[in-house]
Amino acid sequence: MVCPKDNHLLSSKLAAPFSIGSVSIRNRVILAPMSGVTDLPFRQLALRYGAGLVVTEMVASRELVQDTAESWARLRSAGLKPHMVQLAGREAHWMAEAAKIAADNGADIIDINMGCPAKKVIGGYSGSALMRDPDHALTLIEATVGAVNIPVTLKMRLGWDENTINAPHIARRAEEAGIQLVTIHGRTRMQFYEGRADWDAIRAVSDVVSIPLVANGDVETIEDAEEILRRSGADAVMIGRGCQGRPWHAGVLAGHREPGREEIVEIALEHYRMMLEFYGEAVGIRHARKHLAWYLDRYAPATTGADKAKIMTSKESGEVAASFHAALQAGADLAQCVQEAA
Repeated sequence: MVCPKDNHLLSSKLAAPFSIGSVSIRNRVILAPMSGVTDLPFRQLALRYGAGLVVTEMVASRELVQDTAESWARLRSAGLKPHMVQLAGREAHWMAEAAKIAADNGADIIDINMGCPAKKVIGGYSGSALMRDPDHALTLIEATVGAVNIPVTLKMRLGWDENTINAPHIARRAEEAGIQLVTIHGRTRMQFYEGRADWDAIRAVSDVVSIPLVANGDVETIEDAEEILRRSGADAVMIGRGCQGRPWHAGVLAGHREPGREEIVEIALEHYRMMLEFYGEAVGIRHARKHLAWYLDRYAPATTGADKAKIMTSKESGEVAASFHAALQAGADLAQCVQEAA
């Protein structure tokens, strides 16, 4: 069930459906895959509140084939449709085998990670490190596309650094190899997340491909989303960090209603309960802390250091829930007072 829609926003291109191969996508706002963030509970909430498409956390291809518990946890969909699985790796064999496993376990779309800038990932010559060797990267693309009968997409950056802006070259070759959508983050790997994403530079990819193009990087508001489409020539947008502490936000950009303050409190508490159920209490408490901190930063910034420390350090789920609820409710009450005073 999704939130009611605002008719004014529905006029936006962002609310229009599109397709990835044979898979229909209900709108043009996609939740980015973020390791440690977009786990199953986060994706369930994002899809419920209107995101057009959600993507799993990055699944390491070799680890999935070797049957690691973490890879299988990241692969889970719990019935979410469409189910888009992002795979990472550096060898064609493991990518192909992992793609088959994902497809056999309900994946509707496979996404290839060539954009992650993390040292742990590029140190293994995966993620954005693949952009340094386009010929090798193409072997992974061809193997993945050839392994499955579902659409395969590609996510990457503009290039490794400012001297090797090769996203247009790779995107064109990827389309020829059978890729059915490409996403570009408007930074190089060496920029990491510093500075501003270059939305205009993404247009060079739009000029050389005929498949759908998704633009990513520094999208926070509806105005940002519409502007990145205009400047990049992209067909859809992807939002990542802008959804931290508000998993409903992709849906808001697509035209769904912004939750009210009381509803935000309810969603945040439900998110916490979902994480405890998904991970188990001990692990769930630890994994939830960053999410609780993001909610507090956005909606209860006046929370005292002592109260925040209690929420961030307690190992008792009930105590965490009670303190978190109290802090968010105080933030909602303060926001209401400010609104009434205005």
